[in-house]
Amino acid sequence: MTNAPATPPTSQIARLWEKSSGSPIKRGLFSAMYALKAPYFRTVLPRIQELVPGSHCTVRIPQWWGVNDHIGTFHAIAALNGAEAAMGLLAEATVPPTHRWIPRGMRADYPAKSTGGLTVTATADWPEYSSITRETGGQLVTIACTLVDDSGTVPVTAEIDIWVSAKK
Repeated sequence: MTNAPATPPTSQIARLWEKSSGSPIKRGLFSAMYALKAPYFRTVLPRIQELVPGSHCTVRIPQWWGVNDHIGTFHAIAALNGAEAAMGLLAEATVPPTHRWIPRGMRADYPAKSTGGLTVTATADWPEYSSITRETGGQLVTIACTLVDDSGTVPVTAEIDIWVSAKK
């Protein structure tokens, strides 16, 4: 397994990010378009900060009344929506066009209350895709998501499993 891409990004979303990442306005447009692709992500107003295919994705999700829980902190499920947004973008940018991925499950821990918005960083150890063929089946990949609030506290951690398989 590896966590660094061996070749330049080949996915459409990775190429689009490369063109957009140099400007705050373009990053904002990229973030808005990404949230439109998966409309439920719009509920947490994700702002893509960094995307390095094969390595990590960092997404900022602001605190606003729509993501608050009954005690005024970031709602756990809203936080996990942000984690899924970061995971999905990393997977989409990393998994080559010869393969596909689908979420399989999620585990989460809520060790502390949050203060303010959250910065989500998704990372994974990626497989050697040449070993994933139609004949060998797929492979489970776990993407770790760490969510850090404005005070530097980690109020939520998550592991999201995806199933990677060769396209038919």
